[in-house]
Amino acid sequence: MTKALSRIRNFAIIAHIDHGKSTLADRLIQHCDGLSDREMREQVLDSMDIERERGITIKAQTVRLKYTDHSGRSWQLNLLDTPGHVDFGYEVSRSLSACEGVLLIIDASQGVEAQTLANTYIAVDNSLEIILVLNKIDLPAAEPDRVREEIENVIGIDASTAIETSAKTGAGVTELLEAIVTRLPAPSTPSTDQLCALLIDSWYDSYMGVVMLVRVYSGTIKKNMKIRFLADGTDYRVEQIGIFTPKATAMDSLSAGEIGYVVAGIKTVSNCRIGDTLTQAQNPITTPLPGFKPSVPVVFCGLFLQDSNNFPTLREALKKLALNDSSFSFEGETSPALGFGMRCGFLGLLHLEIIRERLEREFDLDLITTAPSVIYKIHLRNGALMDLHNPSNFPDPAVIESIDEPWTKATIMVPEAYVGPVLTLCAEVRGVQESLEFQASRAIVRYLLPLNEVVFNFHDRLKSISRGYASFDYEMFDYRRGELVKIAILINSDPVDALSMIVHRNEAEGRGRAICEKLKDLIPRQMFKVPIQATIGGKVIARETVAAMRKDVTAKCYGGDVTRKRKLLDKQKKGKERMRQFGKVEIPGKVFIEALKID
Repeated sequence: MTKALSRIRNFAIIAHIDHGKSTLADRLIQHCDGLSDREMREQVLDSMDIERERGITIKAQTVRLKYTDHSGRSWQLNLLDTPGHVDFGYEVSRSLSACEGVLLIIDASQGVEAQTLANTYIAVDNSLEIILVLNKIDLPAAEPDRVREEIENVIGIDASTAIETSAKTGAGVTELLEAIVTRLPAPSTPSTDQLCALLIDSWYDSYMGVVMLVRVYSGTIKKNMKIRFLADGTDYRVEQIGIFTPKATAMDSLSAGEIGYVVAGIKTVSNCRIGDTLTQAQNPITTPLPGFKPSVPVVFCGLFLQDSNNFPTLREALKKLALNDSSFSFEGETSPALGFGMRCGFLGLLHLEIIRERLEREFDLDLITTAPSVIYKIHLRNGALMDLHNPSNFPDPAVIESIDEPWTKATIMVPEAYVGPVLTLCAEVRGVQESLEFQASRAIVRYLLPLNEVVFNFHDRLKSISRGYASFDYEMFDYRRGELVKIAILINSDPVDALSMIVHRNEAEGRGRAICEKLKDLIPRQMFKVPIQATIGGKVIARETVAAMRKDVTAKCYGGDVTRKRKLLDKQKKGKERMRQFGKVEIPGKVFIEALKID
């Protein structure tokens, strides 16, 4: 191993949400003089406004630091700060593939949480060296000894060498840096001089085009070098190379073991497949790196506009967001009720919420979001198999043999006092219990849960019944056969596909009645009666009626024969029947948003 390679450490920071990853990254940057005190700010690696406001990390970020140890030796530290929320687990797995070690941050007061377990398993699967860090030891509620015991019991890792830190005050940061350079392994010595680099991430810059984040395993990337993507064989010339300190800093080259960015005049991110292998066009390698699985959307919903004239703006906005976030997909769709829109796929509900918020903020769009749905596999009687993303495309029940729905493997960690309500909630959403363990004063509950129940409002209900103390993590498990039906909503006998949803047969009547009752209060009164119906197939399972506005047509009849009044009322009745027959109900956009908020 060369001296330069032996002085490099590539590591990621992983943890459950809000355990202090980004704040600890701030202290490491500050200690290594990555930024001056004037340039320093909280969560310096969280560059998006939404990240800073919500206090969460959405996109993984990288920074190169220069550290001088107590004996005067200089080290190159490549740090990757990762998200903690379950929806962005794809960002975590992608970042860990470029590292040799991780810092596993655990809150010294809260202890091991569900996402702590999930991230640890990802690190173990990647055969990474783990340094345990007990953060927030300055809090009065910190119990480092109890948390050490919990780590050994729940995760099964020796916690005797865990380093105690406070990212807020900077305590323990020097000990942590010493542990990074002494306990984490250096990159392995390359067996060849041929260029071999892994494409970790890519995003679009309006000045430079596509910027690629790469980890070099062998060889060197230099300016003006011609590089090749092994996936499709396309060649590009390198225009710029650099690193983040965390400011973008241009370099002449990137060598084996290093992480940095490369600009090569690429116009669209779709040409850069995350996980692809880069090599030199003149002297290419033949075997690509293992890479990693592409992200697969699990939640789908339609995005429509309150003002349909802004559709071209929506399409351009989604293209720009897709350049920065390769993990969501979109395609055009039309709705008789809502006009032109986009069917989008997301990694979870938080991902959906973030994209919607960015569209509204950055592009000033007023959006209507349809009910979230998952991918169902429908077996037809003719032997064909179809994937269903949109409930409005549900085939005729007469041609369906069976329907398979996606299930997840969920881990819930909750204080003992709330175990009963949590088990009741899981049973309500058709969950199948796998195990229940008690560690100290907390329970670890493992359940198989149907994904369509998880994405609807499971997380909100879980937080509500546990007063915010429960933590929740899930991963895709398998498809299982289910008794599923499509609820169609008819307003004045016209189907409104934006409100249609697929639910379990046992819950269909209750869900249909709830949405009809809600719509009755939301739809403005017309000059005629408006029936609201929930149907399965051709059968009505729930109905409500919006009463008509009434005009007093007999107001000018002062006394006189009663038949005259009757004649006027009959004429009004016939007119209302005709209006109902030809009348079109205008539904305000807010109705769709409010109607889907069913407890």
